Amino acid sequence: MKKVAILAAIIFSLPLLVSNPYYLNVLAFVGLYFLVTLGLTIFIGYAGQISLGHGAFYALGAYGSALLGFYAGLDPWGATLVTLLFTAFGAGVLGFFILRLQGHYLVMATLALNLIVYFLLIEAEEITGGVSGLPGIPPFCAGSFCFQSDLSNFYLIWGIALVIFVGVLKALGGRLGRELKAIKASEDAARALGLPVLRYKVGTFVFSAVLTALAGALYAHYLTFISPKTFDVFYSIEVVTMVLVGGMGNPWGAFWGALFLTPLPQILSSFDEYKDLIYGLILMSILIFYPQGITSWWEKTLKKTPSFSLFSR
Repeated sequence: MKKVAILAAIIFSLPLLVSNPYYLNVLAFVGLYFLVTLGLTIFIGYAGQISLGHGAFYALGAYGSALLGFYAGLDPWGATLVTLLFTAFGAGVLGFFILRLQGHYLVMATLALNLIVYFLLIEAEEITGGVSGLPGIPPFCAGSFCFQSDLSNFYLIWGIALVIFVGVLKALGGRLGRELKAIKASEDAARALGLPVLRYKVGTFVFSAVLTALAGALYAHYLTFISPKTFDVFYSIEVVTMVLVGGMGNPWGAFWGALFLTPLPQILSSFDEYKDLIYGLILMSILIFYPQGITSWWEKTLKKTPSFSLFSR
């Protein structure tokens, strides 16, 4: 956990070096993507499943916490808690059925989930605001202090993300991580060893869904405005890409994938019509030369310079 402590010290000291609100906003979004990709890393990299539907859970977290505040009168914390409990239950029931599917059938099922939720958000205009979005979402508050600024939300998001990251590292470093990898290697062999394969698959699906919904709630109460466009299929593709680029076999890959890809579109925006081409070339180059992701490149670099072992395993 020493590496996480050093990482936390670096992250929490960044606002001392970055005073521009725009950069703090980008760094806060890195934390949101980190939460989502952390859950997906377990689901994809350890359990060996794949989902193109997590944009639906991101939307559920955002709209659920916002609408419970508007219509049930719950404060943001209570609304978020109820939303996460509902997400866990819904993902558990859904996962029990769709995780019996494999390969492209599972991909299509999760993709359909994202599409269904996306169009529901648009069509239920009287409740969700439709394409016009939902404004006026209150921020999180602790007593008389409210997380309204980019700086306060930066600390809130990263504080939650790093605490969860520590728990994930501890869990995956033991028996659970080994059993999940056994399922990924061969489900039939894992069943022969007596492992409850479906239970583990559903459990990782639920965990990744809850983390994604949590990120969605943090997003909604940070920006105080949400619209369906944020939660389309392209979001699901984007977070899966972050998992692949970061390195899906290592929880640190979630951090590197989010850190690298979140600000990349803004960095490339100065290239105008060539930005999408350059973005694609960068992703293709990483996946060709480092198929295990940025994490593997980082670890190889650290082996050459062992005195800088900050993010090695």
